Amino acid sequence: MRLLALTLAITLTAGTVAAQTIERIRDTGKITIGFRVDAAPLSFADAEGRPAGYTPLLCDRLAQAMADQLDMAELKASFVPVTTSDRFDRIAKGEIDILCGAATVTLERQKIVDFSIPVYVDGTSVITRRGAGAHLSDLAGKTIGFRADTTTEQAVLNSFQGAGLEARFERFTDHKAGFKALNNGTLDAYFADQSILIFNYLAGKMAERFQLMDEILTLEKQALALPRGDSDFRLLIDTLLSEMYADGTINRVFHEALPGVEPGAALKAMFLIAPTLP
Repeated sequence: MRLLALTLAITLTAGTVAAQTIERIRDTGKITIGFRVDAAPLSFADAEGRPAGYTPLLCDRLAQAMADQLDMAELKASFVPVTTSDRFDRIAKGEIDILCGAATVTLERQKIVDFSIPVYVDGTSVITRRGAGAHLSDLAGKTIGFRADTTTEQAVLNSFQGAGLEARFERFTDHKAGFKALNNGTLDAYFADQSILIFNYLAGKMAERFQLMDEILTLEKQALALPRGDSDFRLLIDTLLSEMYADGTINRVFHEALPGVEPGAALKAMFLIAPTLP
């Protein structure tokens, strides 16, 4: 009987947690969205500090769809900046309702947050000095940089270890510092998500001195991080995202955020398979 009572108590508690986010949004008329400030072109702060990029724009559309779905006359979406080190903890603590940045889905992260259906596909790649070679093995003994507390860090360490290669690793708190070190000669190579590398490579007019390597160390699904255990809220988000895939909204958001850029093969495939059937 004690075991049955304990099971019932756990079930009731879980049910209470599952309803909290939607109820709070209804009661307050507000939703708090976290965004990365330095992961351009996917998520960044513009010159005025406002959220910009693919995922903040996507979440803006998502908030509008949520207001319609919940039959709310008004829903205020507040965007707050997060860092790579605190972004998932802030979801777990209830400080933000959705993490709307470049977040790769991993099993380790799913111990503290849930994720929506995928909204992007990316992969870890690298920028090197021209003439430095075209393969990972060419970076042996070099000074390598990457952003700390990201899946990129683990991908680089695993790849070098797996290939039996040694190098000097430098960790950075933001991409701006990493690219500065690359440009001033402190680094021989800088690893990051391919989308981030391409954006900075083009924006910084780096083609004369640097090259983008073709090798991709990982292929990563990215999604919106959500409160763990809140199944009702996750279902709402997945439903709205699926509808946005189906009516072409996500494709339009992609082209609005990245004008002139065509989705790669992996992203086109995800656009086809990511929506969940009703």
